[in-house]
Amino acid sequence: MDVVLPRDHGAHRFGVALRGERRAPAEQTRFRHHGRMKQISSRAVYTNPWMTVREDGVRRADGSEGIYGVVDKPDYALVIPLDGDRLHLVEQFRYPLGLRRWEFPQGTAPDRLDMEATELAARELREETGLRAAELVELGTLDVAPGLSSQRGRVFLATGLTQGEHDRELEEQDMRAAWFTRAEFEKMVASAEITDAQSIAAYTLLLLHERQQS
Repeated sequence: MDVVLPRDHGAHRFGVALRGERRAPAEQTRFRHHGRMKQISSRAVYTNPWMTVREDGVRRADGSEGIYGVVDKPDYALVIPLDGDRLHLVEQFRYPLGLRRWEFPQGTAPDRLDMEATELAARELREETGLRAAELVELGTLDVAPGLSSQRGRVFLATGLTQGEHDRELEEQDMRAAWFTRAEFEKMVASAEITDAQSIAAYTLLLLHERQQS
């Protein structure tokens, strides 16, 4: 599948190089540079305080032209609150699905503002759960849906947790929060009680982080 790299939403948005980029042969570098689509026009189709939908005119590698729809949303932070063997999750109604879903606390800054990633992670954790973390460790980066959206997220592990009051947004007023053991979390994934792709991918990053630390 061809993927538009709009504006500067490329591999270096979070300072992360493409795998093998430093050692890539000159031929591969030229192919990557000239083989991608190029944006030749852009217009906003719809905008609200959370996102912009735009339609780009693009020129493909063979010189043919077409259009590409892109959903621009600000980068988000996802937080894995961990206390021993327990994980803290939130559950809320996800309107596009028409379903309530359990997932890790996550979100973007209000009004599409740019916010430093660690600050955003602490804000989302406090807002949705009331928890405060003594330590936030970044685990990695996730792309939400690279075929249609420019949004990317950073995953943080939160430890040294203390409980306080939450400060949820209006859309989160029916949110619930609860602790689950790892075994319960994995069972919920297997039984499709947890289907949020970002949460499942974040848990994989946690497992990889722990393997590297052992």
